[in-house]
Amino acid sequence: MRCIVTGATGHIGNVLVRKLYKKGYEVVAFVLKNDNIDMFNGLNIEYKYGDVTNLESLEKSFDGADVVFHLAGIIDIGNGNKKKMYNVNVEGTKNVVKACKKVGVKKLIYTSSVHAIPERPKGEIITETTEFSSKLVKGTYAKTKAEATKYVLESQDEKLDVIITHPSGVIGPYEYKRSNLGQLIIDCYYKKMKAYLDGGYNFVDVRDVADGLVEALEKGRPGQCYILGGHYVSIKQLMKYIEDITKVPAPKFKIARWFAYATGFLAEIYYKILKQKPLFTSYSVYTTGTNSNFSIEKAQKELGYKTRPIEDTMKDTIEWLKENNIIK
Repeated sequence: MRCIVTGATGHIGNVLVRKLYKKGYEVVAFVLKNDNIDMFNGLNIEYKYGDVTNLESLEKSFDGADVVFHLAGIIDIGNGNKKKMYNVNVEGTKNVVKACKKVGVKKLIYTSSVHAIPERPKGEIITETTEFSSKLVKGTYAKTKAEATKYVLESQDEKLDVIITHPSGVIGPYEYKRSNLGQLIIDCYYKKMKAYLDGGYNFVDVRDVADGLVEALEKGRPGQCYILGGHYVSIKQLMKYIEDITKVPAPKFKIARWFAYATGFLAEIYYKILKQKPLFTSYSVYTTGTNSNFSIEKAQKELGYKTRPIEDTMKDTIEWLKENNIIK
């Protein structure tokens, strides 16, 4: 089976490519022209160059494929380029669907996000839904993912089977492009984090998400959505895991949520000057205070989805960062 992965050099993408390759699938990595593909050294895979905002490049690359895993997108917890995010996350996804139907791809597995799912009141369990609207979620990223998810779901027909997955906060090794969570670990290691924020989120190991995507290919039902979540972990506990593994003391001072929320825009400016991923923006502060009680029961029952302990994820992540000389 010939599988194309858009966003192949991303965090989930590069792990998925390896898993598909190991299972014997014919793998094609769809990458941007200037993407670094050194991470795939030693793998006998094919490369197609293009951009999801360029429909013609997608049609040429998808021709002959049996399935497309669409992961390409922009994640931004700050006030980044909203127009670019919309063009990539929404218009790019529409182009992927159009290209699949144009060249006869039979199956599309779209990696959405739990952010696309409307939040439920605190204490309630959040399950899969078929109701997606940018009006029901908060934040530019969430709105683009909700709109794109709605479009993909409505594209299910007799010619194209679509399956949608919703990962929660992805964390883990093999992060060649720095994420907000990856930056958090590095900052804690080098004692740049002077305080922690009250709150937390549902975090999931990138390897478990990649497994879930392969399981969606092999067992998923057309027209269905699957939450690929993990475990709720407070920011304080996350930093304690880092302390236990690295022996670097975690921050002891807690920032009041109202203060962090009010000064979030200043934090974005600070990290922009440092040319680093922002950690505590107004949106991230908001997110870590929301209900992230996501149910993975459907994915467990239908896909055989499993998650590993977050402690193991943190150990493996820090070990990978050391092996790649990102932390020393």
